[in-house]
Amino acid sequence: MQEKITPKIIRDIFIIIIGTAIFCFGIVYFNIPNDLAEGGATGITLILRALFGIDPAISTLVINIPLILLGGRILGKQSFYYTILGTLGVSFWLSVWQRIPIVIDLNHDLLLVSIIGGIIAGFGSGLIYRVGGTTGGTDILARIVEKNTGISVGRAQLMFDTFVLVLSLTYIDLSKMLYTLIYIYIFSRLVDSVVDGGYSAKGIIIVSEKSQQIAPLLIEELDRGLTYLKGEGGFSNEDKKIIYIVVTPREISTIKQIVDQIDPKAFINVLNVHEVQGEGFSYLRPKRKRHLK
Repeated sequence: MQEKITPKIIRDIFIIIIGTAIFCFGIVYFNIPNDLAEGGATGITLILRALFGIDPAISTLVINIPLILLGGRILGKQSFYYTILGTLGVSFWLSVWQRIPIVIDLNHDLLLVSIIGGIIAGFGSGLIYRVGGTTGGTDILARIVEKNTGISVGRAQLMFDTFVLVLSLTYIDLSKMLYTLIYIYIFSRLVDSVVDGGYSAKGIIIVSEKSQQIAPLLIEELDRGLTYLKGEGGFSNEDKKIIYIVVTPREISTIKQIVDQIDPKAFINVLNVHEVQGEGFSYLRPKRKRHLK
């Protein structure tokens, strides 16, 4: 049965195209002219360009297409199509940007190059990952390794990226490798930030004997819903209603103030939340009607 093309899929395709354009802009105008390396398949294409003069737009296809076909069953249907689109997008934009003579003069300051390049390429790559796409390469290899050896995807990717970076010493010196590490750190932070939605959220767990008194005040003051979790005291063996609520970081102090007024002995645990979807976060929320006195 043929899969229906929905507005979401059209949006995802558009985002992947824009993401690959931004990612490749960073590679062509920051990495390549300043001899900064990269991890993964992109890093291999830069090695081939430096040592043999092979166009990265071509080597990207040569490296990734066999990997995509090999890992097709592992990726899943949508991820498979999105990965093909991401790979073709990278090849296309690498070809386009290399033919547009743009000079970005940063006075040969490699620290600025690594920071700005990491921001641009990381933002573009983050857009691709945010909608479930990839650009192929070590992501596919890592999943294949996980399936056949049990090694986690994250660890396998780290192994492949480290191997590629070591190979990159064939055309860059140690000094530029250190700047490359700065670039990669900033790149990864930007990817995480974009994938997580550009904001942080906190999950709050409140354990109190007075949960039913605290909950209405939290709902009224914060205009957010909350959930009761069933718990049991480790010493008392008594049933407890545990409050769980997701808020923005700036609302944590308000929660602590409310809880402290009702039960100074309450246990409060603050958790990092990497993605939130629902009313109050991904939808418009109502204005507060009251303020804590």
